Amino acid sequence: MSPQPSSPAAPPPSLTEVETHGVDRIPDAERTATPFDLFRLAFGGANTFSTCVLGAFPILFGLSFRQGLAATLLGVVVGALILCPMAVFGPVNGTNNAVSSSAHLGVHGRVVGSFLSLLTAVAFFSISVWSSGDALVGGAHRLFGLDRGNMSYAVAYALFAGLVLAVCVYGFRFMLFVNKIAVTSASALFLLGALAFAGDFDPSYPGVFTDSADAATRSQFWPSFIGAALIVLSNPVSFGAFLGDWSRYIPASTPRRRVVGAAFLSQIATLLPFLFGLSTASIIAARAPEYVDPAAPDFVGGLLAVSPGWFFLPVCLLALIGGMSTGTTALYGTGLDFSSVFPRLSRVRATLLVGLVSIAFIFAGRFGLNLVQSISTFATVIITCTSPWMVVMMLGYCTRRGWYDPEALQVFNRRQRGGRYWFAHGWNWRGLTAWWAAALTGVLFTHIPGQFVGPLGGLAGGVDIGLPLSLVVAAVLFLALLWLFPEPRAVYGPEGARLARTAQVPVPPITGPGAEPAGVPAAPVG
Repeated sequence: MSPQPSSPAAPPPSLTEVETHGVDRIPDAERTATPFDLFRLAFGGANTFSTCVLGAFPILFGLSFRQGLAATLLGVVVGALILCPMAVFGPVNGTNNAVSSSAHLGVHGRVVGSFLSLLTAVAFFSISVWSSGDALVGGAHRLFGLDRGNMSYAVAYALFAGLVLAVCVYGFRFMLFVNKIAVTSASALFLLGALAFAGDFDPSYPGVFTDSADAATRSQFWPSFIGAALIVLSNPVSFGAFLGDWSRYIPASTPRRRVVGAAFLSQIATLLPFLFGLSTASIIAARAPEYVDPAAPDFVGGLLAVSPGWFFLPVCLLALIGGMSTGTTALYGTGLDFSSVFPRLSRVRATLLVGLVSIAFIFAGRFGLNLVQSISTFATVIITCTSPWMVVMMLGYCTRRGWYDPEALQVFNRRQRGGRYWFAHGWNWRGLTAWWAAALTGVLFTHIPGQFVGPLGGLAGGVDIGLPLSLVVAAVLFLALLWLFPEPRAVYGPEGARLARTAQVPVPPITGPGAEPAGVPAAPVG
C-alpha cells in the first residue's frame, strides 16, 4: 500500500484540552509524536516504584542476589523481544492494537484484545496504586508520625487513584507531559537511592538455595527461578496491548526499525528500577528478614525500615511520580478501547468507568486478599494469555507483509458490516483458535508453587512451562491454519501472502453508517 503525501502538521493541542479522539484513525496532520516520545512513555510507565516491587520478587522467592540478577536479565530481555514488534501497528494503522487485531481475529474478534488490555490495566494500575500508596503512608509515618491504620491507606489509595484518573481523562498530551517529568526525575531518584544503599549492599547475599539447604528446598530452585523470571517478564509483555495507543501518533512514514528499537530500548532501560528493587530487597532480607517472610512479605515497609532518614522524602517522591506514570499508561489505553466496544460511552466516560472498577479491585485486593499472591498469580496468568495473542498479531503482520486496510479495521467501531476483515460474520476463527488453544495450554501447564498450579502443571517437575508452550502452540497452530484454510486474497496487499496460501473468494462490501454507496469503491488509505 503506497503511502499518501503527508498533510501539513498542525500545532499540537494544549495540555489542558481534553482529547476527543477515540480509536478512530489519527489524521496525518495530528501525528506529531516521535519514536523518542514512545520511548519516554513506555519507559516512564515502567520506571516506577511498582517496578521496584516486581524487582523484589526474586528475593521473595528465595533466590540469591546473583540468581535473582540472572532471572531479572532473562525476564527483561525476553520480554522486550516479545514486546517490541507490537509497536509497528500504531504508525501503520493510526489506531490502537486491539483495533489492529481485527485484521487477524476479525472485526468482532478484536474484543479479545480489548478484554486482555482491560485485565492488564486493572492489574498494573492496581499495582501502581498499592505500591505508591503504601510508600506514601509509610514515608509519612516515619516523617510526620501519620497513623498507619486502614483509613490512612484507604485515603492515600483514593487520592492517588483520583490523580491518575484525572490525567487519563485529559488524554495523550497530558500523559506525555507527565511522563517527560517522570522519566528524568524518577531516574535521578533511583540513582540517589543507589548512593543511599551503597554501603549496605552485598552482592553475595546467598538466598535460601545454598549447598547446606535440604533436598526439598533445593528441589524448588528451578520453579522459583522460572517463576521470578516470569514475574519480571510480565512487565514488558503488559505493554503489548497498549503500545499502539501511543505509537498511533507517530507518522506512518517513520522507519519501522526506529519504532521497534524505541520499544525495545524502553524495556532494557527498566533494568534501573528492577535492579533497585532487587538490590534493596537483598538488603532487607539480610538486615530485616521479617519483611520478606513468604507468609506476609512487606517490601515497602522493609525498604523504609532499612533506609537512612534523609531518604524517606525521596521515597515518597519516587512513589508519587512513578506511580502516576505507571497508572496513567495502564489506564489510558483501556478507557480508550472500552469506548469503542461500548459506543454509548465516550472516551472520557469509559475511562472513568474502568478507573472506578479498578479502584474497587484495589480496595478488595489490599484489604481482603493476599496482596503478593494476587499480584504474582494475576501477572503470570495475564502474560500466559496475552503472549499468544501477540504471537498471532506478529505472525499476521509477517504474512501480510505489513499491509493493512485502515478503513476496514474501523468497521466494528462505526457499527458497520462487511469489508476485508469480516471473515465469518466478523470472526476469523483461524486467529481465534490459535489464541484460545495456546492460552488454554499455557494455563493448564502453569505452575506457581503455593498459589496456582494448572491441572498439567506438575508434568515438568515443578517448572512453569506454561508460557513457552503457549508461544509455540500459537505460532505453529496459526501458521498451520493459515496454510490449511487459506484466508481471502483480498486481505493481503499487492505483493501477496508470505508463509500462507490464499483463496479467491469474494469480500462483502462495507455497509452501514457512513459507508460508500454500493458499487462505489472506497478511496485507498495508507
